[in-house]
Amino acid sequence: MPRHYAEGQSVDLLYRSYFQTYMERDVQSILNVRHKAQFEKFLRLLAGRIGQVINYESLSNDTGVSSMTIAEWVSVLESSFVVFRLEAYFKNYTKRLIKSPKIYFYDTGLASYLLGIKSPEQVGRDPLVGNLFENMVVLELLKSQYNRGQEKSLYYFRDSKGFEIDLIVDNGRSIMPIEIKSASTVNPEFSRNLKKFMAIASDAAAPSVVYSGKLEYESNGIRYVNFKHCGQILEPSEKS
Repeated sequence: MPRHYAEGQSVDLLYRSYFQTYMERDVQSILNVRHKAQFEKFLRLLAGRIGQVINYESLSNDTGVSSMTIAEWVSVLESSFVVFRLEAYFKNYTKRLIKSPKIYFYDTGLASYLLGIKSPEQVGRDPLVGNLFENMVVLELLKSQYNRGQEKSLYYFRDSKGFEIDLIVDNGRSIMPIEIKSASTVNPEFSRNLKKFMAIASDAAAPSVVYSGKLEYESNGIRYVNFKHCGQILEPSEKS
């Protein structure tokens, strides 16, 4: 890749070109979208909902097309490897669980472009920095599973009262709960949901917090891992 693509402004131009090509060629050939402006708005709205439970009706209202069309568009984005789903973990630890999937992007750079972010400095100030960071970590763990020759076994957990675990790795015999935080310093609150989940899930093991801080350690059975090394979290599953 030419050197100028490493500069913020030119990266923006690169993604703009990629986005326009995707809109004009792939989308048109697969979907025959009549109203490109609505589809573009839908994509930008979807980027703004990274890490959120997908709501077709809400997207329909905001975009101005039917819920059925939204579902079709999401399906096409999946088949063309623009987005992927993170399914909910269904095991009945509590009576009422959220079962709709979340949506993440295969390319966080594209998601950033769709959100109007043009430089690393903007990312740190953007209100969706936590969502983009979560997307990056989930994607890295997904790639790490594929690189190990494993099938995708990543989920999230949420009940109707809002109690949530960002990521669940199902190892077959046990599950690994993971919280994802964009902060660079550890806050005691990071482990609160993990401790609560470990108390209700008898098959949970090796809880971890992935964050942007450099300090890596284990405290009270919870690992704190820098996002650059998040693939290491999967190693215990290979030894268990």
